[in-house]
Amino acid sequence: MSTHDHRQPPEHVAIIMDGNGRWASARGLPRTVGHRQGVEAVRECVRCAGEVGIRYLTLFAFSSENWRRPEAEISDLFGLLRAFIRRDLAELHRANVRVRVIGDRHNLKSDILPLLVEAEETTRANTGLTLVIAFNYGSRDEIARAAAALAADVAAGRLSADAVTADAIAGRLDTVGMPDPDLIIRTSGEERLSNFLLWQAAYSELMFVPEFWPDFSRETFLGALERYYARERRFGGLTAEPAIAVRS
Repeated sequence: MSTHDHRQPPEHVAIIMDGNGRWASARGLPRTVGHRQGVEAVRECVRCAGEVGIRYLTLFAFSSENWRRPEAEISDLFGLLRAFIRRDLAELHRANVRVRVIGDRHNLKSDILPLLVEAEETTRANTGLTLVIAFNYGSRDEIARAAAALAADVAAGRLSADAVTADAIAGRLDTVGMPDPDLIIRTSGEERLSNFLLWQAAYSELMFVPEFWPDFSRETFLGALERYYARERRFGGLTAEPAIAVRS
């Protein structure tokens, strides 16, 4: 059983921000309005995470599978990312937030990649909350890229085959240097990981909340943390059995 204090905030929380489109459709609004409202939920979530002492907050912003969506919706999502970085980067920097981006960068538009790099470079020395943006991210792709890197090292003689261990794979993932998520939250009532942090989620607590992402508030976040505190994390071990009283 883990010996962590159940009131100690999780070191790393990851969130699948789901339901923007359904939130908008339920109100008779375009899906793009849901995405825009979702940005407000991101701001609230980042503030709350920093206040309660979470060290890493990973947000699933754009999946590698999201390219299948209509081009107009993708364009709007990219526009929101640009606006978020331009509007919020200075505030994040002042709040001592470090921004880190994970995902495949090879096929990103030329005006998107410099913004991501700017966000990382501007905040690199910050020591508060690390805000991890999973953008153009897919866990299977991440693991495949890590395996390819290891294979190249073995082929070049830089690494022996018996050195290809779980730790070696973890060291080639996008999340190298970060702790695995203690808690993964998915909004909108869906109950699946959708190719998100599959390797890192081996012992994560999973939590599914009914609210669509635009309705994800500080109260929702704190409520999820209360449920997390009530859980017992064993990491494959056994629950400590209470001592049996022996009568004299």
